[in-house]
Amino acid sequence: MPSDSDTLPAAERAAIVRDSLGVGVATGVYGVSFGAVSVAAGLDVWQTCALSLLAFTGASQFALVGVLASGGAPLSGAAAALLLGTRNTLYGLRVAGLLRWTGWRRAAAAHLLIDESTAMSVTRGTTPAARLGFLTTGVTIFVLWNVFTLLGAMAGTAIGDPRSYGLDAAVGAAFLALLWPRLRDRRALVVALAAAAVAVVAVPLSPAGVPVLVAAAVALLAGLLGERR
Repeated sequence: MPSDSDTLPAAERAAIVRDSLGVGVATGVYGVSFGAVSVAAGLDVWQTCALSLLAFTGASQFALVGVLASGGAPLSGAAAALLLGTRNTLYGLRVAGLLRWTGWRRAAAAHLLIDESTAMSVTRGTTPAARLGFLTTGVTIFVLWNVFTLLGAMAGTAIGDPRSYGLDAAVGAAFLALLWPRLRDRRALVVALAAAAVAVVAVPLSPAGVPVLVAAAVALLAGLLGERR
């Protein structure tokens, strides 16, 4: 039985696979930084790998370990991760009608629903093309992200206490590196600056971890208000 991708012209299929692999490899190897900063935040190797395997959404994972690294409670970290993960719900509403999977296929695809797999599917004109872009990108990132998370966690554990090298600052630096490419227009920049300003004000007034939640709430509110316009 031919697969969906077999119905695509060979040139289009090759172009989708090439582009998706490029995005997948570039994103997947970044998992090494999460592995390193996660053990720097106090998680062990297996906890770090479980996060990448089960949560599998980079921004939320970095938010969780960022709160832990600043001395926040795990519950605050989980709340920050959930707030950032709400965007995946919006992605799901958009791609479900495009991919048209049902049953276990839809459930399995939900675990691969991240920024990159969404971006590589919603730009396609047909369902077979969207499925090929989604699967190639999502599976590539999932495999590489988990492999490089393990490598980063093992490397971070091998060097001992990361604070001795000043590597505990890597959590904030990694989060900034994740955010920076998204500041492509004035609106995104204004929202980021407003969230940062509110977080700075909240630091001396609230327990560790809460400023991250407040900043995420500011960004979420700005996004909701923007959708209504």
